[in-house]
Amino acid sequence: MASKKKNMKLKGRLKSYTQTSLYLGFLLVAVNLLVYILNISSGLVVTCFTLFYFAVTVSMLLYNKPIIMNELVSFATQYGQIQKVLLRELEIPYAMLDEEGRVIWTNAYFEHVVHQDKGYRRSITGLFPSITKEKLPDDMEEVDLNLSYEDRNYLVRMKKISMKEMAQNSDIIDGDGYEGCLIAFYLFDETALTIALQEVDDQSLAVGLVYLDNYEEALESVEEVRRSLLTALIERKVNKYIAAYDGICKKIEKDKYMVILRKKAVSLLKENKFDLLSDVKTINIGNEMAVTISIGIGLDGLSYAQNYEFARNAIDLALGRGGDQAVVKTPDNTIYFGGKSQQVEKNTRVKARVKAQALREIISSKDQVIIMGHRIPDADSFGAAVGIYRIARMLERRAHIVLNEAGTSIKSMTDLFRENENYPGDMLINSQQAMEYAGNNTVLVVVDVNKPSITECPELLRICKSIVVFDHHRQGTEVVENATLSYVEAYASSTCEMVSEILQYIGESIRITSEEADCMYSGIMIDTNNFMSKTGVRTFEAAAFLRRNGADVTRVRKMFREDAVEYKAKADAVSQAEIYRNAYAISTCTSDDIQSPTVVGAQAANELLNIRGVKASFILTEYQNQIYVSARSIDEVNVQIIMEKMGGGGHLNIAGCQLNGVSISEGIGILKATLDKMIEDGDL
Repeated sequence: MASKKKNMKLKGRLKSYTQTSLYLGFLLVAVNLLVYILNISSGLVVTCFTLFYFAVTVSMLLYNKPIIMNELVSFATQYGQIQKVLLRELEIPYAMLDEEGRVIWTNAYFEHVVHQDKGYRRSITGLFPSITKEKLPDDMEEVDLNLSYEDRNYLVRMKKISMKEMAQNSDIIDGDGYEGCLIAFYLFDETALTIALQEVDDQSLAVGLVYLDNYEEALESVEEVRRSLLTALIERKVNKYIAAYDGICKKIEKDKYMVILRKKAVSLLKENKFDLLSDVKTINIGNEMAVTISIGIGLDGLSYAQNYEFARNAIDLALGRGGDQAVVKTPDNTIYFGGKSQQVEKNTRVKARVKAQALREIISSKDQVIIMGHRIPDADSFGAAVGIYRIARMLERRAHIVLNEAGTSIKSMTDLFRENENYPGDMLINSQQAMEYAGNNTVLVVVDVNKPSITECPELLRICKSIVVFDHHRQGTEVVENATLSYVEAYASSTCEMVSEILQYIGESIRITSEEADCMYSGIMIDTNNFMSKTGVRTFEAAAFLRRNGADVTRVRKMFREDAVEYKAKADAVSQAEIYRNAYAISTCTSDDIQSPTVVGAQAANELLNIRGVKASFILTEYQNQIYVSARSIDEVNVQIIMEKMGGGGHLNIAGCQLNGVSISEGIGILKATLDKMIEDGDL
């Protein structure tokens, strides 16, 4: 070791520092020569001093060099030990992993956090299940992950450290071609930061709008002298409820309130499932009609104005879905609560007249009208399309109905026009033809659907700039965007009812043919299950209008007679029904040898409601590699919210959904699991 230390050489600044005295000696020699020139005696004196200086300097260098080398080696050794101790006692949990994620070294604080001894050598996944092998860094860039461990929140930072250079310089292994690496694993405790951020987020502003759905109708159902008391009780109930959540409630119109809440309060409202919806119904001072409200709340926007816009969109959704519900809208999600009661039919037709005038102006400004319903059209969809076709023809505009496939449910209706010389051959066209006809001077009218993905030709919604929507289904998150005119009324029994009213206001002395009247009457009859559900005064008024224009009940009944195979399939579905949880009838419908099995399934679902004790019925039909679910109820269960949980939608008592990639038995399992979850959560 001593010989090795003697062979060691200094370099850099330390070498320059130790050799400075020699450089000064050479300078002293030059000065000595200069002194000789001036005075020889003085030069001899300086020469003696120079020799003495060199003797002392050289001896000191030779003597101190081994000492300096020894001190340097000692310092380096102690420095490495200090580093090791500091890393071991570092107050940041730190570990070294191999390429497979196995722990090979830990510091004391890491062992304290994970409650493991010093020799822990298992996979990191055993400590933190969320950190799988796939999440380990695969290059030299850092990887950051967030995880929770024992009620603490941590930022995990992992970084690869190449071992190639170390292996190549090693004296004990052959490092040629070695490409191994280690992974440095850090845990940064962010619990306090997370709590602080959560507190700030909880205090952020949420904007809400509260509308009374049936304000006028409720006032009319109570004596005039007591109306002010009813209004005061409603206002007190709403204000007291919002104040309990430390919110601000301001009445902006006679039946509208604006609400300011903290985001944390909205979370509490969600937990309580917006019980104001049911509380306000308890107000009764002799009014025959219970008061219902709709609530729309917007939050998590980038600005207060955006939150208000979210609240506006949310209240529109709540009203469009029939009212008596709350909708919470954020940039990424829309959540629905309530919606368990049927929307009250409006007695006035003012809205229908205004929409009729707007439709007339829109169609008159274009050269051509394309009418489109939903895929696998039913009587209501086709009947409404025929009604819009008549309006377009009355306004002397070319019109086409998009129909890709006419199932057995509407084949008899389409035959009325295909074989009729009074109607042009291009009255019914397919999607390809529709896209060829569509242009900037075309208005697209969408009937009986407000969900772009299930229309006959979704591409038309992107091609046509002028779009009109007529629908009676409760709105969902997916809607037709940027519609020029949107008339969506969830209280209407059918779209045919809405179009029948529009027809009466579109122009004076309008006449429709008996074929058109039959189609529209059929739509109302089918969607109301022969006028047994969702029928109101305006439903019968629309039916009376169609009867005056030539609709014949006998002809309509004959159009919807079933063949023997379909009748047997429906009977089998009813006979094999399982009564789940003593309230929900579940069965399947075969699609063998049936052209429109989904229609048969819907009819079977209606039949199951005739069983005493059944609150809702569900028929699953396998058709075109999908499982179609038809859901029906009378008034005790809102099947729309059940189907929405499964990706569908519809009405309070008529709804459905489509399941992809599952079998019939798996679909039944999904349905039962959804029912169980909703019953446990109190949604049913």
